[in-house]
Amino acid sequence: MAVSVEIDASTERVWEIVEPVERHIDWMHDAVAIRFQTEQHRGVGTKFFCDTKVGPIKLVDVMEITEWEPMRTMGVRHTGLVTGTGNFTLTPIDMDRRTRFAWTEELTFPWWLGGRIGGIVGGNLVMKAIWRRNLKGLKALVESR
Repeated sequence: MAVSVEIDASTERVWEIVEPVERHIDWMHDAVAIRFQTEQHRGVGTKFFCDTKVGPIKLVDVMEITEWEPMRTMGVRHTGLVTGTGNFTLTPIDMDRRTRFAWTEELTFPWWLGGRIGGIVGGNLVMKAIWRRNLKGLKALVESR
């Protein structure tokens, strides 16, 4: 699954908002809280719990940062009930006056969320809609500052 948005700001400005993992709750509507498992809060090897709520479903997403290139990309591995990988990519547009922010995820859901079928239906319908809403929130947050 993939979603993206163009933001009227430089990659540096977008990264200022995306880089603090604990602040993702400011623009991710499904993220309720971020709790770090490691002393490290930035870069590859950072581990954290993300308390997530989608409608009536609440779960703890266990995540580890696997890729970290400032102002370019942040990758994660999901290792809890939901497993898989995700990636944020920032690409400069118009001499870095605008940024394309792309979000990709490949997730596997537990059996009680429909397993593979739930991932296809829930991922392509429900999660994609949530991520689009999250990107609207990110865009608004970046452009308002």
